Amino acid sequence: MSHETAIRLGAFFVVFGVVALWELGAPRRGMTTSKSSRWFGNLTITFLNPVIAQIVSPMMPVGMAVLAQKNGWGLITSYHFPYWVQFGLAVLILDLIIYLQHVMFHTLPVLWRVHMMHHADLDFDVTTGLRFHPVEILLSLGIKLAAVALLGPPVAAVLVFEILLNATAMFNHANIRIPVGIDRWLRLVVVTPDMHRVHHSVTIRETNSNFGFNLPWWDRLFGTYRAQPAAGHQGMTIGLSQFRDPAKLNLAWMLALPFVGNPGSYAINHRGTDPKRGRRSP
Repeated sequence: MSHETAIRLGAFFVVFGVVALWELGAPRRGMTTSKSSRWFGNLTITFLNPVIAQIVSPMMPVGMAVLAQKNGWGLITSYHFPYWVQFGLAVLILDLIIYLQHVMFHTLPVLWRVHMMHHADLDFDVTTGLRFHPVEILLSLGIKLAAVALLGPPVAAVLVFEILLNATAMFNHANIRIPVGIDRWLRLVVVTPDMHRVHHSVTIRETNSNFGFNLPWWDRLFGTYRAQPAAGHQGMTIGLSQFRDPAKLNLAWMLALPFVGNPGSYAINHRGTDPKRGRRSP
């Protein structure tokens, strides 16, 4: 698509702006570290990652979808479903693949080393949803390219999925207050901040739950869903137990973390103890 970059950038800035303003107006939790310091590191890595991806890979998922459509590749294409069925299946299957990818990054110790940069943030806000190590971005890109080539999805479906994934990552990492009743219904169709915040708990059992980014159904289907943190949303601790120094939120430490940081016991094969249920926060 000739206007892919403009469409994606436009969607990114709109969603980021809306969520950032929402955080100012209705924050869920108080911040424990310097917002300016965190945002500098998190946003620098946000804009660095696509540059690195473009240098390393000659093709992005939408481009792969165009190539697949031209050559008639893919399982979806081969069944000649109506276009709307192909579109829906593509978005659904791609979202499942991202869920499984996320579980894999928590399962294999070498991948957890790369992914733990995302979890080492000491606070939880819109920029946390953009904070991923360049190596993880490249690995994820490779998985998505392979998935698109195998599926042969409609080009528009891949573009929509990429926009949704980016938008929901910002939304479900947002430090925003949503009324409990609304959240209860909303999380039936999308991963909400209160649902995903559990995944960023310092408690191992909670870290290894709620892996979904966009659709919430996979966690319920595969038994990785946890409704609330044991300590409540106000009382829970964000981050990883082995990384508690705010001075190490800088960009250089973030990039070095997979190579020099202690991975701790957060890989999913280390289940930890089940946290005692505490009072659920309102």
